[in-house]
Amino acid sequence: MASVQLSATVRTVAGKGTARKLRAAGEIPAIIYGHGREPQSLSLNAHILGRLLEKISYTTTVIELDVNGSMARTLIRELQRHPVKRNILHVDFQELVAGEKVTVRVPIRFVGTPDGVRLGGGILDETIRELHISVDPADIPNHIDVDVTTLQVGKSLHIRDIVIPAGVTVLDDLGGTICVCVIPKEVAAPVAVDGTTAPTPAEPELIRKAKAEDEEGGEDAAPKKK
Repeated sequence: MASVQLSATVRTVAGKGTARKLRAAGEIPAIIYGHGREPQSLSLNAHILGRLLEKISYTTTVIELDVNGSMARTLIRELQRHPVKRNILHVDFQELVAGEKVTVRVPIRFVGTPDGVRLGGGILDETIRELHISVDPADIPNHIDVDVTTLQVGKSLHIRDIVIPAGVTVLDDLGGTICVCVIPKEVAAPVAVDGTTAPTPAEPELIRKAKAEDEEGGEDAAPKKK
């Protein structure tokens, strides 16, 4: 489990107008909520938050949030961005409670090169990239490894086939396909109406108009026989 620290300031005034003023001043409006506490409005330094998010996977990283000197262990539950500019508009934090499990999405990391790729000319088609799990905050994995080394062409791996870390409960369908090794599709040749392979059409012959000088006996025309 990864964890980082971040500072926040309590704000007593809410509303869209206040949020716009905060963003104009380089701050991001936020809120913290959780089991047994009232939702509390916060503000964060936009520059510090932006640099932090460049270094972590926020969905699986516990953030030690310093709220006016009081520490709270949290997860970012929602990160709202501008649809065009992509700058952060608002952040939702959930406070974590010891012994109380949370649900998170954890990325899958494929390990090794399948035998079907090395020896059979296949490719690995990754159909699921993350798992939805329930876990104690102290045991949140950064990722879940899936060993694909022995995977042959035409074979697949399902969620039930992979090793899940202790204390982690997968909430997805265990029959879901994670990946499959397949032969790349080739471009089919054109087929004629009778079912046979149609011949490739020949390139059209380029017909050039004779130069006027040739027709009229110009300088480049062949000399006439006497």
